[in-house]
Amino acid sequence: MAKKPHLLFDFGGVIINIDYQRTLDAMARLHQHGSTIAFTQAAQSELFDLMETGRLTPEAFRAGLRTHYELQATDEELDAAWNAMLLDVPAERLAYIAELRAQGHETALLSNTNQIHIEEINRRLKTQYGLEHGIADCLDRVFYSQEVGLRKPGEEIFRHALREMNWRADETLFIEDSSQHIETARRLGLRTLFLAPPLTLTDALPPALRAFDSPSA
Repeated sequence: MAKKPHLLFDFGGVIINIDYQRTLDAMARLHQHGSTIAFTQAAQSELFDLMETGRLTPEAFRAGLRTHYELQATDEELDAAWNAMLLDVPAERLAYIAELRAQGHETALLSNTNQIHIEEINRRLKTQYGLEHGIADCLDRVFYSQEVGLRKPGEEIFRHALREMNWRADETLFIEDSSQHIETARRLGLRTLFLAPPLTLTDALPPALRAFDSPSA
């Protein structure tokens, strides 16, 4: 029997639905003239890189938002605007991941994220699904950029995850919705599934798994 591929999941846009524009709009409402922050799926300013690699505390991040973007807001208002991009985690995705694990797939999460988002997502998952440790309860391992001190699309965070999991790149399928991260994974020899909208995890991953052993996949 062929060995089942290891599954390395991105978080935002793969397991949890994300709408970056909601945060941009919310931040604009906190600015006197409606200006917003330099943060998108494809690129972001150094402030967000520092936050996502654990080099800024939430307090310093909020101070940076106020200084760099001239936002006049309370901590609670800033956090609410920052978390506005976080939408729902559909139950069918969690059920599908549980099914994959039951079938013998090893699973891990590789996410560019930050303390404020981690705490908010895990709070919601505990409330909605009773997951005591949030998304970590659904996978074999989680790798957050905030905790690792590295972020995608850099190669080293991928190498770190593979080393920690004792996975070979060519036996691993990386599921991601950002093209720049897909490019790094391919360069390192991982197989990839680019989950570009409107594709979702539950409709795109089953055929990707069936095609995993095909030379043309």
